[in-house]
Amino acid sequence: MKHGEKTAIVLLSGGLDSMVAAAIARERGFEIVALTVDYNQRHKIELQSAKQIASRLDVGEHIILPLDLSRFGGSALTDDIAVPKSGVSDGGNDIPVTYVPARNLIFLSLTLGLAEARNARDIFIGVNALDYSGYPDCRPEFIEGFERLADLATKAGDEGNGFTIQTPLQFMTKADIAKEAARLNIDPALSWSCYDPADGNLHCGLCDSCRLRQKGFEEAGMTDPTRYLEKP
Repeated sequence: MKHGEKTAIVLLSGGLDSMVAAAIARERGFEIVALTVDYNQRHKIELQSAKQIASRLDVGEHIILPLDLSRFGGSALTDDIAVPKSGVSDGGNDIPVTYVPARNLIFLSLTLGLAEARNARDIFIGVNALDYSGYPDCRPEFIEGFERLADLATKAGDEGNGFTIQTPLQFMTKADIAKEAARLNIDPALSWSCYDPADGNLHCGLCDSCRLRQKGFEEAGMTDPTRYLEKP
């Protein structure tokens, strides 16, 4: 691994979006350090997907960091709260119970520390503000704010050698993202999206994440390789 200006830290959850963001970082010529956070999530199977994606992309370093957010709770992904299966919200101010309190803020803080330690100045995250569940920590305003904060909070930033938070999927639809996976020649079947996995390593097919995934492939006119327990 060559550390320096062409090293990027990629937040690699194991989901479709993070997979495509990582592949874009590789396409842009970055050496990749991938960070996956094991936060004791309900869909812990995504950690295996992250390992497969890291291997497929031949990343230089892949760190799986344990951080048990189930000790905090407050989310259907980390607590004994049912995952909604009735469909994706069509707007409004309601944030679904699958929101994990301050998750992307916590995760980006970790990537920032890793970036400074590895002398990297670019951080890739697969956030999306079009086809998503309405989480506040996926909005462009949050990313812009964190980028400013990163320069204030670090030695590198204080010395005028700040950080760029790369969000290549920010304004893509799920259909766009599915097409990007095809263009980048990376198999979507490697990724995991479901919030509430069914026995046999099946996607439930009904949670927000499954519905958005399926919608993306349908709108892209592509075959969805995902194995669902049932479809909406």
